[in-house]
Amino acid sequence: MRYNPRRHRLPVCNAFGVLLVDKPADWTSFDVVNFVRGRFNIPKVGHCGTLDPAATGLLVLTLGKFTAFSNRFAGEDKTYEATLKLGVATDSYDMEGEITSECDASHLTDDEVTNAINSFKGAQKQLPPMVSAVKVGGKKLYELARKGIEIEREARDIEISAIDITRCANPEYDFTVTCSKGTYIRTLCHDIGQKLGVGGTLSALRRTRSGKFNVSDALPIEKIKEMDQDAITDYLAQHLIKLAGEAE
Repeated sequence: MRYNPRRHRLPVCNAFGVLLVDKPADWTSFDVVNFVRGRFNIPKVGHCGTLDPAATGLLVLTLGKFTAFSNRFAGEDKTYEATLKLGVATDSYDMEGEITSECDASHLTDDEVTNAINSFKGAQKQLPPMVSAVKVGGKKLYELARKGIEIEREARDIEISAIDITRCANPEYDFTVTCSKGTYIRTLCHDIGQKLGVGGTLSALRRTRSGKFNVSDALPIEKIKEMDQDAITDYLAQHLIKLAGEAE
């Protein structure tokens, strides 16, 4: 049913600002947006960069008149903690998809994998996965993928400014990556697996930073469930003061 603020049991809340949410797994970004909109009866709520349902971490929401800043915030660099699993490839490039190939990766040394991962630093072209929200001819790619249709996609300019490998436990490797808007970490894992000749997929993902915003300042969903309209209004006002202080 379409959201109608006039039929809500609460009066319309005109609070505005930035709400940082620590998104749990299995919630879509739109689930979070719809929850916040319905919870507080705030008609305008947007997000500044989607996260896949299986991913966790920082989701930046803009509320009220601050939705005008959504595109600006979404365009900033982001940092992720990711786990690459070698020897497995899927059609979605993550563990949510159908397995398309499996291969033994035990012959690879940590140095070989580390060198392959580090080779993806810098400016480059990246092909978005079919299972994505990228639009081609007015249709989202994942809508076509659900019908078993795969089409040619145009590679996009991205930049990976930093990669830090934090755990080597073949066939799994943990790394932290800082990248530009539009970078798919799923595709990065797929491409690393292709380069090593064994296939690769993303098995875990958490966003820890988006521009100036950090997940350490984000509220978990359970905390937001405990808040009322006054509490969310106070939170947004305090956060605006903090943002103003950082801008000085």
